[in-house]
Amino acid sequence: MDDSLQIGKQKEKNFRILGINSALVSAFFLGMAPIFGKQAIEMGTSPFAVVALRTLFATLLLFLVMFIFRRKYLFIYPAGLIGCLLAGAINGIGSLFYYSALGKIDAGLGQLLYLLYPFFVAFWMFLDRHPISRITIFRLVIAIPAVFLLVRTGKSTSTDMWLGIGMMLMASALYALHLPINQRVLYDIPAPTVTLYTLLAMSVIVVPAFLFSGQFSQITSLGNSWWPILALTLVTFVSRLTLFTGVKHLGGLQTALLGLSELLVTLLLSQVWLNETLIWTQWIGAGLLILSMLLITFEKPQQKTLQPGGILGWLSSPTGISPSDVWRPRD
Repeated sequence: MDDSLQIGKQKEKNFRILGINSALVSAFFLGMAPIFGKQAIEMGTSPFAVVALRTLFATLLLFLVMFIFRRKYLFIYPAGLIGCLLAGAINGIGSLFYYSALGKIDAGLGQLLYLLYPFFVAFWMFLDRHPISRITIFRLVIAIPAVFLLVRTGKSTSTDMWLGIGMMLMASALYALHLPINQRVLYDIPAPTVTLYTLLAMSVIVVPAFLFSGQFSQITSLGNSWWPILALTLVTFVSRLTLFTGVKHLGGLQTALLGLSELLVTLLLSQVWLNETLIWTQWIGAGLLILSMLLITFEKPQQKTLQPGGILGWLSSPTGISPSDVWRPRD
């Protein structure tokens, strides 16, 4: 009995480590997104074209990889599919707001506003009856001044700054909402499957938005902007896979908190590619953010049982899925 208990604890620890590593890898690649996205927009590509092309290409790439190497991951049961489609639709709308905002404000301010999503995640998960620990609240309190200090570059924003700020806040709130939705379905479904159908739903939202925007003629005149779009596609592909692996093994809120490290990646790359430098207040912010991330070692592992009720309770059955059900999930 003691051996089986020890094995169970070790397995749980390994899953947690996998979740932390996946969340950090996701943050690393997500930190590249505003760099490539901003470059594509500055090269003359419309925000709707950028988000539509990168989402569509990432979806097709993931489908081909799964179809060739892991066909079993294409299987999903109806309730899980509905959850993925809902999360993808919400995130797709958020992506339109995100890249539209990038066209109006600089990347630093945009990342500041977007990286407030852990606070939105905490709010959504509170409504879904997930308890918020004291150490999590403390980490959130540390993260807020860290993010504000990190983006104080001293640069002025564009004339329609307030519209861009509103769009980025909306994108942040919608991105935050899709994480607890996917956390619900990830109890039963492998992360690659959730990634595919979430991206598919995002494509269904952003591609028609691009087509109906009257900017389809840009496809034939992208020129050099193709390379940042393709780079953004690879970033989306890898970051989404690792993101949902992190959510599955770590939880939506903890993944979101670790995801704050993407701002460090953005600032580092902006120094290399955009010739920006960090001022002393930004170094203080970086230290606070690293401290907030290191405090995850004091977090207790989340319970693997679903909380009854909540605003997302309809996505899962409290009695679970019958093994005889032909639509059951399969790892």
